[in-house]
Amino acid sequence: MKILISADMEGATGVTWPADVLPGASQWERCRHLFTSDVSAAAAGFFAGGADEVLVNEAHWSMRNLLVEELDERAQLLVGKHKSLSMVEGVQHGDVDGIAFVGYHTGAGTAGVLAHTYLANSLTGVWVDGARASEGLLNSLVVAEYGVPVVLVTGDDLTCEDAKGYAPRARSVAVKDYVSRYAAVCRTPARTASDIRAAAQEAVSLARRHEPVQAGPHTVEIEFDAEHLAGAATVVPGVEITGERRVAYTTTTMYEGIRAFKAVTTVVSAAVEEQYG
Repeated sequence: MKILISADMEGATGVTWPADVLPGASQWERCRHLFTSDVSAAAAGFFAGGADEVLVNEAHWSMRNLLVEELDERAQLLVGKHKSLSMVEGVQHGDVDGIAFVGYHTGAGTAGVLAHTYLANSLTGVWVDGARASEGLLNSLVVAEYGVPVVLVTGDDLTCEDAKGYAPRARSVAVKDYVSRYAAVCRTPARTASDIRAAAQEAVSLARRHEPVQAGPHTVEIEFDAEHLAGAATVVPGVEITGERRVAYTTTTMYEGIRAFKAVTTVVSAAVEEQYG
């Protein structure tokens, strides 16, 4: 049995502030240890539950934040950028039985600690087929096309609530409770490691590949905080303006949909002016 862990950082233990997660920022180095502790606890739990292999896909920012020397020694780490499926890279090879979203967060335009969708700012909302989408929902639609269930989600309490919509059977662990975008009531790393390990051990029972879900076509709509960003996004083929600050595109699969989304966010991030957005 093989488990894939998609590891993001904003939903990690103790993280509440941009300086906690931006590479090179004041608190980032300290929070790397907390992030690694969450991921290592998940890996240990999966092995305790009977997994034979755990692959961790580093999915935050530079995708070079986890400390490999502090990971459970039985796990393997996929580190670095420019992966064809980005946050869920590795799911496409047909050998993954379940996936965990560790350190996840809520989506752009919603309540949650460090809530966003792909870009730290600029996006004020993302919808898939009319439903507001977090990174968790987007990625769950991708992995479903490969027959892989989401078995574990960790993050703040609102992230766990969000997960009930796209992975209702998954185990979840709230490592902190939302107070504001930049504040939370945080559990200690000793407690969260124990909770994550126990939940991952239970989650192994859910790790069973199913028939691939082909639910497309999918329509993705994106809203920005500035009008010119919508115009910039239309350089991506198939993306059309649907409102003053909105664009939309339709794809036959979510594999295509997530790759188009990555293209849009890459183009838009290059169009943001430092002071005026």
